[in-house]
Amino acid sequence: MHTVFSDGEVWPTVRVEEAWRNGLDVFSITDHVEQEYHSYQDDIRIDLNRSFELARTRAEALGLTIIRGAEITRDMPPGHFSAIFLQDVKPLQTSKWRDAVKAAYDQGAFIFWNHPGWIGQQPDGIAKWYDEHTELLEKGWLHGIEVVNQKAYYPEAQQWCLEHKLTMLGNSDAHQPIAMLYDSSSDAHRPMTLVFADNNSEESVKQALLARRTAIYWNNMLFGEDTYLKPVFERSIQILDPKITIIGTGLVYVQILNDSDVSLELVANGQVDEILFPIQITLRAGKTVLLPVRGRSVELSGSKEIKIPYRVNNLRITPLEGLPVELKLNVTFKKAKQ
Repeated sequence: MHTVFSDGEVWPTVRVEEAWRNGLDVFSITDHVEQEYHSYQDDIRIDLNRSFELARTRAEALGLTIIRGAEITRDMPPGHFSAIFLQDVKPLQTSKWRDAVKAAYDQGAFIFWNHPGWIGQQPDGIAKWYDEHTELLEKGWLHGIEVVNQKAYYPEAQQWCLEHKLTMLGNSDAHQPIAMLYDSSSDAHRPMTLVFADNNSEESVKQALLARRTAIYWNNMLFGEDTYLKPVFERSIQILDPKITIIGTGLVYVQILNDSDVSLELVANGQVDEILFPIQITLRAGKTVLLPVRGRSVELSGSKEIKIPYRVNNLRITPLEGLPVELKLNVTFKKAKQ
């Protein structure tokens, strides 16, 4: 996020209020270090640490954690990078991008590549990996990549994170007030990085980020590794009547509660010998949905655990692959009366 201390349009404390209203626990202001992005230098005294200092008191009062950060903004390659968990932003204000990234690394910063497919640098919108990124990776100076930036998703970035063991991030990159970017009267919301940490302290969040324990929440979708998305699914879904009885080829409705904020879009991922079930079903956020299940044979009898295979299309574990899940039922089959 940006403020008037670079090329943003709001005072730092406004970013705090927005974060609190959006339900965030942790955030970072990452104003640009380069002077050409200091749009209001004729109006205010630019101090690269000042936006953090102004926001910190208000954040603490609201119970939020603010992390000192900055953006290193260069042509492609290598592009734009954010560094967070900084001690002092000023050493990053240097003309050579390698020196700027090293200055962040030497402070123990977590460094990630911003919007790799941004049309301002990649006109076709397709992210490209350059030799400079290999260099950063090999030096240990690159820890993550933005898979989602504001309203854009970069599938190539998600794949690189999986291949190179980098952390996935989703950020607003807000310059305007958040309310001008996302209509609060609809379901639209800023991208958020879900960080699976013990608490919202800097130490705990940093540890989780370095361990790649993240997922991205954006546009009614979650992006992340199955290690983290599977527990999200399992703790969001409750089958209210997991024990059912099917008589012959009769129809039974199973009640499924989705206690999350994301409507889950399920698509069949195989068949089950004993039953028929919908090819597609949406488990709406905060609602209970009826899943119709029908027996395949009039001759079946006895009890059995049935695992209905689905993929959750909007929980993406790769750019093209939804999370595989199973809905487990205990089914008693009874022969239909002749």
